[in-house]
Amino acid sequence: MSNNNIDIPTDEEVKSLAEQGLTLPLTYHTIKHYLPHRYPFMLVDRIVACTPGECITGIKNVTINEEFFNGHFPDEPIMPGVLMVESMAQVSGVLGFISAGLTAEDGYLYLFAGVDKVRFKRRVIPGDQLIIRAKTVMQRHGIYKFDCTVHVEDELAASAQIMIARQEQQKPANTKGA
Repeated sequence: MSNNNIDIPTDEEVKSLAEQGLTLPLTYHTIKHYLPHRYPFMLVDRIVACTPGECITGIKNVTINEEFFNGHFPDEPIMPGVLMVESMAQVSGVLGFISAGLTAEDGYLYLFAGVDKVRFKRRVIPGDQLIIRAKTVMQRHGIYKFDCTVHVEDELAASAQIMIARQEQQKPANTKGA
């Protein structure tokens, strides 16, 4: 898939998202309602396509200003593979929330529950734009499994099977009389 043709949403996808009050692309101000992550650990900048219950495409712009480049590696900066896996999990979490019609503000989190079949195929360096895709493989009782990929332009950079689980957030203990 060409970088110039990043998953264009269908009319059906646009209508499905509009029913939840969402308009593509989803930017930081909307994504932050789904993910508890914030700088420097939010690893998705934009959601450009989404079919609830099926698939999602997110974008992460990689810049030399990323804090991890200070140590990985200063003379030849490379994005750590584990952060590509985390970006796949974050995009998957957004799809989990949208598919369930929920946000983090409803009192839930999607937690990283597992990863299988991880493969790294290409270095990711400053200036690259990650195209992160997640496709639902299984969903049962708030547990989701996704086939995920990260591309830079047309080139596969990483792939993994990601599992996430919905968990109700713990309410703060009542401190009256303490």
